[in-house]
Amino acid sequence: MYRRILLGLGVVLLLVLPYYVGQFWLRLGFSVAAAGIGAIGLTILTGTAGQLSLAHAFFLGVGAVTYCALAGTDADLVSLGWPPLVAALAGVLLAGLAGLAFSPVAARLRHIYLGIASIGLVVIGQHVLNTAAPLTGGFNGRLTPGIVSDAKVSIGGVPFGAYEKQWYVGFAFLALAALLARNLVRGRVGRAFVLLRDSEPAASSVGIAVQRYKALAFVVSSMYAGLAGVLYAVAIGSVAPSSFALDVSVLYLVMVVIGGLGSVAGAVAGAAAVTALPVLLQEYAGYLPFLAEPGSGGVTASHAARFVFGVAVIAVVLTRSGALHRFRPSALGSRS
Repeated sequence: MYRRILLGLGVVLLLVLPYYVGQFWLRLGFSVAAAGIGAIGLTILTGTAGQLSLAHAFFLGVGAVTYCALAGTDADLVSLGWPPLVAALAGVLLAGLAGLAFSPVAARLRHIYLGIASIGLVVIGQHVLNTAAPLTGGFNGRLTPGIVSDAKVSIGGVPFGAYEKQWYVGFAFLALAALLARNLVRGRVGRAFVLLRDSEPAASSVGIAVQRYKALAFVVSSMYAGLAGVLYAVAIGSVAPSSFALDVSVLYLVMVVIGGLGSVAGAVAGAAAVTALPVLLQEYAGYLPFLAEPGSGGVTASHAARFVFGVAVIAVVLTRSGALHRFRPSALGSRS
């Protein structure tokens, strides 16, 4: 009952916020929605199905570059001028096909071995993005076409431009992604994923096609990453190979660990924290005396955010492993 009330209040808040907040918050909200979709995909793969992957940045890149090439109008690069939503759907599908191509490898590996293999996918992706200059713009990247029109419309006497429209598009995609993930995790496929995570021999003994479901988890995750890549490209306004390096995959792993592996709502919360904290620290650095200006040699907003992420990840891992009891004063005192 209370959860439904809170959910309804949250939906109302998201609907009315564009009437009251400025461009900074609208852009930040859209970025959070994009990251939340990608985090949901990774928590399905890593938290629910138990497959460690650091290739998320690669699939984000596939979705983003596909969207830019299909929806773009740059005469100097591959640009087909498709409608943005059609190009976005194509980006999701192509990312899914890339995940399907890698799924035979993912189906035969697990744990750290899958993680190492997925790093190789990111390395290959970086090389392709840098060398396929007519498609990606090479080292300098390319501009991202908008997903909504720039024409302003008046709603309730308030002029709505591109950023207001993007806000609604981003959270509509996020809500749809969360609903689909929730139904997937709670259904028969989700139960099979959990059994795979807990014990592959047990899953096989009850008739679950282990390799098929492991491949399915990778394909679903890559499609979520493809959509996140499209929205991420729109949010930052341009894409370059450096936008999809290994550190991006690590940040997504941080999101799902902080939020709680396997939790859809937790993945969104973790994405919000990891995405918003550096931006907010940068925006309000003047009010925080312990932060230094970039290049001054002190602790900058980016450094501070990474310190917070690191401490949060360590705390979450210690808590979930039950290791924090070793640090209780009573436990230490009993050993003296």
